Amino acid sequence: MKVEIKFFTYWHCDLGGSGGAKADALVVKDADGLPYVPGKTLKGLAREMAETLSDETFVDKYFGRASSEGQANTDRAEGEAYFGNAVLTERVDVNLASYLYHTISSTAIEDNGLAKTGSLREIEVVVPLTLQATVSGIEKKDKAKMIQAFEQIKYIGLNRHRGLGRCEVSVIEEGQR
Repeated sequence: MKVEIKFFTYWHCDLGGSGGAKADALVVKDADGLPYVPGKTLKGLAREMAETLSDETFVDKYFGRASSEGQANTDRAEGEAYFGNAVLTERVDVNLASYLYHTISSTAIEDNGLAKTGSLREIEVVVPLTLQATVSGIEKKDKAKMIQAFEQIKYIGLNRHRGLGRCEVSVIEEGQR
């Protein structure tokens, strides 16, 4: 199954690292310096949507089952689905990769209208683009449920509640695109 993500706004996915002096948070990049959405991020968002739309058996089968609270890992199970990283659909000259990124700043404002000391944050963001990922291990009978879960995703990444990462996620059938 091919999953397409069309971003409409700046977006930011990271693996928790700091950008040092450049920014507080950098976007995750591949070996060529190009942005991507990690497969585990896509899996987590799809799972969240599937939990609201589907039965527990479907969710456990494809996304896995965590250990029960207070139990050993003996009742834990891996999901049958594999979620690949979402990567750029168009070839990009790596010499132009720096133009895909911007840095945005934000700060907390005190009641007196002044910036709160130590609250300035800068994060690296990616311009709107289209990415694709491959998801495998989904049985034909469950494909419609998985498509429905993906189509419910409307935001991906950091600061979704502040407008970053607005997107449309769809499944591309064979022979399209």
